[in-house]
Amino acid sequence: MQTPRPTTPPLENGDRLSRHEFERRYHAMPRVKKAELIAGTVFMASPLHFRGHGNPHAWLMGWLVVYEASTPGVLAGDNTTVRLDDGNEFQPDALLRRDRGGRSTISDDDYITGAPELVIEIAASSASIDLGTKRDIYHQHQVQDYLVWRVYDQALDWFHWQTSGYASQQPDPDGWLRSTVFPGLWLDRNALLAGQLGQVLNVLQQGINSDEHRDFCTHLAATS
Repeated sequence: MQTPRPTTPPLENGDRLSRHEFERRYHAMPRVKKAELIAGTVFMASPLHFRGHGNPHAWLMGWLVVYEASTPGVLAGDNTTVRLDDGNEFQPDALLRRDRGGRSTISDDDYITGAPELVIEIAASSASIDLGTKRDIYHQHQVQDYLVWRVYDQALDWFHWQTSGYASQQPDPDGWLRSTVFPGLWLDRNALLAGQLGQVLNVLQQGINSDEHRDFCTHLAATS
């Protein structure tokens, strides 16, 4: 007896698909945990290493979650599908979005539609994609803050949206990077790269305790 041929073709690296067809095949393959549609082409992630991805990912998610806990109206996401347009459906490693007055919405089937205000990618083998095609598409859709942690290079890039392209932010005199779209979201880049998570969270707490963060929370409450 012949095995029935599956009615939905499998998702394969390099497939050129519409977003609708990409989602149809992705949903039919529940064992696949991460696939993205980038400029109409399917990219499927390789198995992820602990030091090269899993642990750095956890640190940045912890950083975002602490900020969310102190900022009503702001939500963090971990490996969440983001529908940008008909040819681009990304699954960024981490994101932060305004749930009140932001640029993105939550669809009826519980996916993000539109651009979150902040996106993070942990880049090891995918650095060329994250700093090339993906960065261009995020800029096109006006993702305001785009962070790329190049783990093997021991470097973190923080890009802020400008009309002409992304501008690379440099640390302030304290050695910290500070979000302009999420006041109080401060990052000690050197501490992060050195694995000093306690210092990272200490600097974030200083940002949360700042006047700029307090004013931002007041503004969010007024837009609810």
